Amino acid sequence: MTTALFSLQGKNVLVSGGTRGIGRAVSLQCARAGAMVVSNYVRGQNAADSLLAQAKHEHLRLTLCRADLTTENGLHSLEQCIVGLDGGLHCFVHCAATGIHKPFEELTLRHYDWTFALNVRAFFELVKRLLPRFSAEASIVAVSSQGASRVVPAYSIVGASKGALESLARHLAVELAPRGIRINILAPGAVATEAWAAMPDAQARLTELAKRSPLGRLVTADEVAQAAHFLCSDAARSIIGQTLIVDGGSGLPV
Repeated sequence: MTTALFSLQGKNVLVSGGTRGIGRAVSLQCARAGAMVVSNYVRGQNAADSLLAQAKHEHLRLTLCRADLTTENGLHSLEQCIVGLDGGLHCFVHCAATGIHKPFEELTLRHYDWTFALNVRAFFELVKRLLPRFSAEASIVAVSSQGASRVVPAYSIVGASKGALESLARHLAVELAPRGIRINILAPGAVATEAWAAMPDAQARLTELAKRSPLGRLVTADEVAQAAHFLCSDAARSIIGQTLIVDGGSGLPV
C-alpha cells in the first residue's frame, strides 16, 4: 500500500523545461516511478538527445516535445504533444525558467518581459489550456526558488517573477481544487546547475552556501526531483497550495 501511494504507474506527466538541470532530474525520476513523461524543451538539443538516450537505456517511457512556451505557436505545439495521451494528464511540473542576473541599473524592460513571459505567463497559459486535459485528481507543481522570498544578489527580476509564480499558484490552488486539481509550489535551495553557473561569482557563492547548510552540502537536482515526485503522487493528495522547501535547512535562521 505504501509503495502504491508513490507509484506513478499508468500516469502521464508533463515537465516543462524538462531536459536540463532540475527539469531533467524530474523527468527521469517520474519516468522511473512508472510514468509516461513528456519532457519539454526549446534549446539545448544535445541535452535533449542525452536525456532521451538515458531513458531508452533504462527502458523508460519518455518522449520529447520541443516548444517555445513564450509563443502562441509553441504553446499550441505543446498541446499537440499531449493530446494523444491515454487517460489525460495526471501531473504537470513547471520547471521551465529563465532570467537575467544583473544589477538593477543594468536591467531593461526587455529583460523584464522575457523573464516574466516564461517564468509566469507560460505557467498561466499552460494551466488554462491544459484544464480540459487534466485527469481526475491531477497535480500541478510550480518550481520556484528561494529567491522569491529571500534577497539574492543580481536576482531582482528572477526573484520577482518567482514570487509572482508562487502567488499565482496559491490563488489557482484554491480556485481549481473543486475540480480535483491540486497545485503546490516546490522551492529548491541552491543547486549546482547550468542556471546557477550563469550567476555572478557562482562557484564562490555555492561554496559559501554549502558551508552554511546544516547538511554541510548543497541539495542535488535528484533530491529536488524526489520532492516533485512526491507532490505528483497519491501520497500528497491532501496537500494543496503549499510551498515545499528543499534546501537542506540552509534557509533556517541561525
